[in-house]
Amino acid sequence: MSKKLLHTPEGVRDIYGKEYARKLQVEKKLQESIRLYGYEDIQTPTFEFFDVFSKEIGTTPSKELYKFFDKEGNTLVLRPDFTPSIARCAAKYFCDEKVPLRFSYMGNTFTNTSNLQGKLKEVTQMGVELINDASVEADAEMISLVIDSLLRTGLKQFQVSIGEVEYFKGLCEEAGLDEETENDLRTCISGKNYFAAQELLIERRVEEPYQSRLLKVADMFGDMCSLQEAKSMVTNSRSLAAIEHLEKLQEVLKVYGLAEYISFDLGMLSKYKYYTGVIFKAYTYGVGDAIVKGGRYDHLLHQFGKEAPAIGFCAVIDSILEALSRQKVAIEIPDEIQNLSYTPENYQEKLKEALALRAKGIPVTLTAEQTGR
Repeated sequence: MSKKLLHTPEGVRDIYGKEYARKLQVEKKLQESIRLYGYEDIQTPTFEFFDVFSKEIGTTPSKELYKFFDKEGNTLVLRPDFTPSIARCAAKYFCDEKVPLRFSYMGNTFTNTSNLQGKLKEVTQMGVELINDASVEADAEMISLVIDSLLRTGLKQFQVSIGEVEYFKGLCEEAGLDEETENDLRTCISGKNYFAAQELLIERRVEEPYQSRLLKVADMFGDMCSLQEAKSMVTNSRSLAAIEHLEKLQEVLKVYGLAEYISFDLGMLSKYKYYTGVIFKAYTYGVGDAIVKGGRYDHLLHQFGKEAPAIGFCAVIDSILEALSRQKVAIEIPDEIQNLSYTPENYQEKLKEALALRAKGIPVTLTAEQTGR
């Protein structure tokens, strides 16, 4: 047998024993919070038609998808992201529903990233989607649920950064940028690559004061003062409406009592192009990337035939586990399995003992004694 068969491909791994027990406990804690907010479980397929995750939808780039074909020649992909799948499902089964729909999900996603990035290609995600509610109160509920869920896992030191896609789009519109330049600039700013953004704007001959304003977006993060500065920098109605929305959102979050976990970052721009308004990410110590990502996507369901606003988030379980480990946060796991050994002579007695323990919820194995042990 080849030794290669004993190893997993690059970017995926086995999880077992106490590590898997801790993972299950974290999932359980997150589910408890989600359930308390009234979200109902939904399950979508592990793979979908390619069109569900196409460029027009605005999800993961095609080169990062795991693609394959069925017997009929249809192109299928392993899901890289849950949101388009939930949007498709909601449009199919709840097309005429107007009341708010609350869904929660859990499963693995698959992204064919470069080996050089050092990221897992298969991760477990848990998240929620709130459909048919465009209110600022819905935005606040989502961010509150993120914070409550992370606190329940045992994390204490984390921050939820909130941005607004419309602010950036309004500024690009005001500067007269074409779609290609806007998308290229989005990539630079979302990667916090200030120099690449500057070179791009010079190359595309973007005039002042728009060049300076667009570059300033990358540095706009912090408290309400940064929002006031952002407001004073623009005159277009689209960007001003975005700031006003964030101001209203902060007022609602004050009622939740969550101000200490909140900051603002107008330079936060997701790689998912279906986001239309508020976006947010949760960061903590010991993990380089965000452990929770989410935002509003008011036009995504239109792609599947349903006109409905929506907002959601996904928590990356593997990253949360890594953060808990790095921060030395203990995770309570179920009692260890007890073992009862038996001989042919006392088997019935030991079996009754095992059944009694199991009836009390105590895990137990029943194993035959072996000679010499």
